[in-house]
Amino acid sequence: MIETAPNPLNIRWLGKVSYNDALAVQKALFNRGSENYLLLLEHPHVFTLGVRGDTSNILVNPSDIGADVVKTNRGGDVTYHGPGQLVGYPILNLAGKRGGGMADTVAYVHSVEDLVIETLAHLGLTNCGRIDQYPGVWVDPNSANPRKIAAVGVRLTRGRTMHGFALNIEPDMTYFDSIIPCGITDKSVTSLSREGIDASMAEAVAIVSELAAKKWGKGNFSRMDVSWRTSQSELSPFSKGEGPGEVLKPVEESALNTSQPVTIGRKSKKQKRAEIAIGKKPEWMRIKANMGSEYRELKKSIRSLELTTVCEEAGCPNIFECWGQGTATFMALGERCTRACGFCLVDTRKPQAIDHDEPRRIAKAVNQMNLEYAVITMVARDDLKDGGANHIREIINEVRYLNPQTSVEVLISDLKGNADDLQTVFSANPDVMNHNIETVPRLQRQVRPSAGYARSLAVLSQAKDEGLVVKSSIMVGLGETEQEMFETLKDLKEIGVDIVTIGQYLRPTMNHLPVQRWWTPEEFKEFKKIGEALGIPHVESSPLTRSSYHAKEAETLAKNKASSLASSRGR
Repeated sequence: MIETAPNPLNIRWLGKVSYNDALAVQKALFNRGSENYLLLLEHPHVFTLGVRGDTSNILVNPSDIGADVVKTNRGGDVTYHGPGQLVGYPILNLAGKRGGGMADTVAYVHSVEDLVIETLAHLGLTNCGRIDQYPGVWVDPNSANPRKIAAVGVRLTRGRTMHGFALNIEPDMTYFDSIIPCGITDKSVTSLSREGIDASMAEAVAIVSELAAKKWGKGNFSRMDVSWRTSQSELSPFSKGEGPGEVLKPVEESALNTSQPVTIGRKSKKQKRAEIAIGKKPEWMRIKANMGSEYRELKKSIRSLELTTVCEEAGCPNIFECWGQGTATFMALGERCTRACGFCLVDTRKPQAIDHDEPRRIAKAVNQMNLEYAVITMVARDDLKDGGANHIREIINEVRYLNPQTSVEVLISDLKGNADDLQTVFSANPDVMNHNIETVPRLQRQVRPSAGYARSLAVLSQAKDEGLVVKSSIMVGLGETEQEMFETLKDLKEIGVDIVTIGQYLRPTMNHLPVQRWWTPEEFKEFKKIGEALGIPHVESSPLTRSSYHAKEAETLAKNKASSLASSRGR
């Protein structure tokens, strides 16, 4: 019997995730993580080839039917993944299993098959089992007509697992006609729907989660889901294209219950009153404007060079402090973004053409301001073939050429998860590579409808694979719970993030998402303690913290902490 080490099982329902994004997250958890995970998701149409996969078993040109082909390092031949199929990736520490030899692998494969067989029985399909020479789960395995309902392909190395199973709930079965599934020519493929079982994806996920928690977590588990469905009514008016609204006016705080998160969705009159009431900032969120000489000089330099700063565009509360210290975050690729996130004030009108002189001017501004640390962020430019990746690389190179002693941090969009475009940025070797996760899984689709939790984890994972110092940021006050914050920090730690910043969300206008809670300064201090206790080298956490706040200090502290940890492991 396969046993996992005595750790909780972290279950994550991630929704629809590209195969490459899921693989990047898996690899990060497999190579750098220490906890047990079960990633549950659906893929867009894709054919995957195992290490012994034969391309001749793909019978069509995949692009003709809207499918990708990906080679991977699991066992087995060719399989299909697509919508309506529940894919599960257990990343587990198997107690006492160090070699990952054939006997250990077979025992683990049987463990995965048993999970699927038990799940099917709970869903009402009881005539399922295994066929010894063919990994996977079969309907009527001992009959003259066995039908494969779940593929299983795993990797086990030094007692840690990756890859897993694909259970056909109600996929488009015609895609299986385009391949020889698993290279088996004389047996057919089926699904729950084809076998007459009416089961939803949510039902299957719930049963798999419950059984896996018992099998691999000894009942000790945590679970987070991305939103299963997000209707237009749950999005902010800004995300629906209505533009910014009126700036909030102060109101009485007495009507506000700050101890409980309020859901985003269909709201009662009481909830709506609470949202309006929460527009009044508590004392710790009030900032005194200090437009000293340093602030005025920096503003003058930026204006003379016709540059844009995120400090101004996003209404950052720290602008007077940072500019007073001679630091700023430059926003590249214009001031118009192709995404309309529910928290962000950046202009969403049609973007203008790339300003090819911008890298030179940013480098000149860094030189004029004598910056030791420059932060470059970008608007999302989904209208560009490379998402703006080459432009960001040019800025890094120009800044370094003119300012060889200056450290450079970049805060990038997800670049649609395109590995080549991400590599373009990574190849410029920024001192810190920053990409913001923004919020907990449950709120992702309301907060940033054009992005995703798994994709952001994948971007951060790939940056860490390149040996970069990796940073991310979380806003609080959008309806997240303390437990969700803990689990999100754990996910960031497990994939290898070095720096996390946590700050209070401020609603820019009435057309943006409402503030659901003002977290207190004491609670922010607790977030810092929790994150660093989990193993994140540096956590910057306070109500006024923003992604670039104390960026130079955070980089130094994170590098020193990581170096100290590496030295202690080497002893």
